[in-house]
Amino acid sequence: MSVRRVALLTAGGFAPCLSSAVGGLIERYTEIAPEVEIIAYQHGYHGLLTGNTLVVDDETRAKAGILHRFGGSPIGNSRVKLTNAADLVRRGLVEDGQDPLKVAADRLKADGVDVLHTIGGDDTNTTAADLAAYLHENGYELTVVGLPKTIDNDVVPIKQSLGAWTAAEEAAGFARNVIGEHRSGPRMLIVHEVMGRHCGWLTAAAAAEYRRWLDTQEWVPGIGLTRERWDIHAVFLPELTLDIEAEAQRLRGVMDEVGNVNIFLSEGAGMHEIVEQLESSGEEVPRDPFGHVRLDTINPGQWFAKQFAEKLGAEKVMVQKSGYYSRAAAANAEDLRLIKSMTDLAVECALRGESGVIGHDEEDGDRLKAIAFPRIAGGKAFDVSQDWFGALLDGIGQRLVPVTS
Repeated sequence: MSVRRVALLTAGGFAPCLSSAVGGLIERYTEIAPEVEIIAYQHGYHGLLTGNTLVVDDETRAKAGILHRFGGSPIGNSRVKLTNAADLVRRGLVEDGQDPLKVAADRLKADGVDVLHTIGGDDTNTTAADLAAYLHENGYELTVVGLPKTIDNDVVPIKQSLGAWTAAEEAAGFARNVIGEHRSGPRMLIVHEVMGRHCGWLTAAAAAEYRRWLDTQEWVPGIGLTRERWDIHAVFLPELTLDIEAEAQRLRGVMDEVGNVNIFLSEGAGMHEIVEQLESSGEEVPRDPFGHVRLDTINPGQWFAKQFAEKLGAEKVMVQKSGYYSRAAAANAEDLRLIKSMTDLAVECALRGESGVIGHDEEDGDRLKAIAFPRIAGGKAFDVSQDWFGALLDGIGQRLVPVTS
């Protein structure tokens, strides 16, 4: 296959990998196929629909390694669903009556793009596959090679999504300062809300990382500096059954003995109960263009804090969210290694015309490969039966009760 021009786009929410992945792709093309032109659609599918592009010039190629030092995305993101025509018409991205998929495909064809690299979650990558299929049906061949980006680490069947390790590390660091507030008042309840709509992996991994930090610290009990006060006392995930009354009774004991309670909460935990409560009271539940409940609007952390505050006899309550702090961070060493291996393979696949999403295939012995688009899906549940998570709950005195049990 002859590749003359490739296009890059990043889409969806941020993750600590976007800048580095863009840099890695540019570096690899420059190393092994410097004759290939590279463009980028700014703000993802928003830029594809509007024709907002930039050209990767020689100076950018020479300095691409600098992108590994930064978080965010230098080419910009947006939340655009190409199959939600009504939303796109409302936002002025397409005209009434236009098929957004056709508008996007026509733009790729007009720009002479041979390869499209999409860095995003399942929606981003499967939408790109739809574009390729549309173009194929109309006599234009487009190779699409995606990279899996999500701090939730919930893409089927990919073992590890880019940016998730860094997000967990950043969330743990965020929690150190938040939990440091536990003596700012007597009987303090602290809720650390972590991103994770359907999957609790990030919350669990952040909690495990935080407790590894606790293991390295020294304590001065005589003055009140104790591990018990700095520890996590509960971890609530979408994959765990939550018995509020039983947990309140357990945590009331912690509050009485230690003087404070610290909770790590996945934003998706209890979501169905919250939505049901809001709708039964006649309130409208806001949703995004993908139909997802706007969790930042319904505020799960505040809801949980309200449920527990009175039951625990809390005199002061603090709810803090680490999501935006974590997701725009620069990639850590683990993620940089993963990004390097994935971007290198993505370029190799692109040059030989092999489409798919790059990842370690859990259904093929964790082999790193281009996984066919029809196999890609979101919402992979966190496996709470893993030994490290069981040890985490044992350490904080919480029972493991999976939702499916």
